[in-house]
Amino acid sequence: MRYLTTTEVAERYRTAESTVRYWRHIGKGPRGIKVGKRVLYPEAELLRYERTLIDGRDEWGLAS
Repeated sequence: MRYLTTTEVAERYRTAESTVRYWRHIGKGPRGIKVGKRVLYPEAELLRYERTLIDGRDEWGLAS
């Protein structure tokens, strides 16, 4: 399984790293796991999150 860093997730979604950190802080967006001091995002989790956006199940306005 491949894990992405916050920087890589921000690049994938063309947003700032601070936005990805904010999503995690408010409990929205793709779920990350804490490994030591780092937060990593399993690629499978990003795919799951993207499917929720495509299906229109996002509650906080990213999908339209």
